[in-house]
Amino acid sequence: MSAIAGIYHLNDEPINLEHGRSLMKALEKFPADDIQVWNNEQVFFGCHAQWITPESIGEQLPYYDYEKQLAITADAIIDNREELFERLQVERSRQKAITDSELILLAYEKWGEDSPKFLVGDFAYMIWDGRKQQMFGARDFSGSRTLYYFFDQRKLSFCTVMNPLFELPYIDRNLNKEWLADFLANPGMFESVDSSSVVFKSLHQLPPSHSLLLGKKKLTLSRYCHLPEREQLILHSNLEYEEAFLDVYQRAITSRLRTYRKVGAHLSGGLDSGSVASIAAKTLHKENKQLHSFSYVPIKDFEDWTPKSRVANERPFIESTVEFVGNIKAEYLDFEGKSSFSVIDEWLEVLETPYKFFENTFWLKGIFERAKQEEIGILLNGQRGNWTVSWGPALEYQALLLKKFRFIHFFHEFQMYSKNLGVKKSNIASVVGKKVFPSLYKHLFQKEDYHFPVLINQDFANKMNVFEKLQEHGIDITGDSLPNWYEMREKQFQHLYYWNITGTYSSKLSLPYSLWDRDPTNDLRVVRFCLSVPENQYVQDGLDRALIRRSMKNKLPDRVRLNLRTRGAQGADGIPRMSHDWKNFIHEIEELCKDPVIADYINVQLIKNIKDKFKELPSAHIIYDAEFKILMRSLIFYRFMKNHT
Repeated sequence: MSAIAGIYHLNDEPINLEHGRSLMKALEKFPADDIQVWNNEQVFFGCHAQWITPESIGEQLPYYDYEKQLAITADAIIDNREELFERLQVERSRQKAITDSELILLAYEKWGEDSPKFLVGDFAYMIWDGRKQQMFGARDFSGSRTLYYFFDQRKLSFCTVMNPLFELPYIDRNLNKEWLADFLANPGMFESVDSSSVVFKSLHQLPPSHSLLLGKKKLTLSRYCHLPEREQLILHSNLEYEEAFLDVYQRAITSRLRTYRKVGAHLSGGLDSGSVASIAAKTLHKENKQLHSFSYVPIKDFEDWTPKSRVANERPFIESTVEFVGNIKAEYLDFEGKSSFSVIDEWLEVLETPYKFFENTFWLKGIFERAKQEEIGILLNGQRGNWTVSWGPALEYQALLLKKFRFIHFFHEFQMYSKNLGVKKSNIASVVGKKVFPSLYKHLFQKEDYHFPVLINQDFANKMNVFEKLQEHGIDITGDSLPNWYEMREKQFQHLYYWNITGTYSSKLSLPYSLWDRDPTNDLRVVRFCLSVPENQYVQDGLDRALIRRSMKNKLPDRVRLNLRTRGAQGADGIPRMSHDWKNFIHEIEELCKDPVIADYINVQLIKNIKDKFKELPSAHIIYDAEFKILMRSLIFYRFMKNHT
């Protein structure tokens, strides 16, 4: 709900209030409903507030409790308010008006440094404890809100975004070469295996699932949330699992509808966003409110080149959901004239860092812009759903059964899957066999190893020992290994670097548009529940993602709920969108190749070789090609470096 900032001096040196004003001045680029500050001799807190929830209207933030000598500045929406009211014994008369920041402060007063363990929601906050003479802060388990800081043993400075911190005279903009090496060498979507590092050497970020404690002596980061946290949930029937799932899912969605403004939702043709929209629309109907949905569709006259198993234009499925569910005001947006290339500078300004997820950037930002025009306060999505509510990879499950020698169960799932999809058993057997015996299949059928193009300059890589570092963290630097979805799911919740980019872009996009992107499929209660459910609930009778498909009966149209054959391919029109800019794109790549600074970081010869293949506008399917990805990543990196060297 806010951008927060602060300064703390450990050596009893008085705060220079001009430094605090500089921080707050730099935040004025974002809209605000209120701007407040608080300070004593050692501490300065600021809050650039955007009111989203009813309780936040007119909220005093930063807030100082004189009796308890506790001050807080917070960027937070807390979702388990009812649970906290009971645990903290908040009087019923206070419950309706009490703010989320006050709840955080009450939790800190009761549980101290363990308090983040009891909070569910999206948050980043700092608390000054005058009695203990210490600073304490925390970031939610998945890093949905950002928090950056500078620390030099004498002072701590922090902010929701990075650029305001450079207004302070003691913080420089020198680039972090280790971070840059991680970014360039890793073929995956995440940036750095060090979840506390950022692109600037002088700054750090508080990692997801972590708290920060700073007294007179040292700064300590502690991880307070480790997933999974509970044993497997054993119930007696499918119906009991469905009822339990819907109970936790309904609570997660309902708690994210808490706004005095309108509620919107990203809506595709799939199960995740569809299930969120369905439950949200029905819940809002009881409050005489309507759900506004925003859906990306390809540009006019786009010819779908994707295979039969993928759908570039999901509009028919979305329309089925909208008609079936009701109480949804739907918009279908093609963002004519926009492309991943045309919005690079806008995204670099928002993110303050290079990025890799370029394919969907034009419509993600476009939906935020349209939602702001509609005065949306909360914008729902189902982004984490593949790993939580709609988990259930059928082929991987069959491979797991074979590895465990559960042959009878395997043959049942194998036959039912073939029947449900209408696919030959031999085709399924080939895919499952590759998953059970990946090395054997690779030896028999793959003549040479595939390697994702190496973007990083080899000398720079050697100097930074980046390949060794990535391999120590189990990162496949070749992009060659066959994905094991069970291992990938486990990594999603254990390794925090997978979370950073999602939280970063949703948090930073919220500020210029004064609205919050919120994901019920990423609710901590939902995550814990889904990780505790047995695998046979997720894949059953040849049906993948079985739990949500069964649970959404009569809540989503069967065309969507039981769609086993196709999945969306968002951003498939990316190349046609760039047609008018293609010459400029290639020209800029050529300029990149001449830049001596860039040559120290990236493999320029590789870029030259790839560029020669794409001088003319290529076929639309190139949007997902590894070599095109390399060109776009190098260009984004080049634009960033031009602004910072």
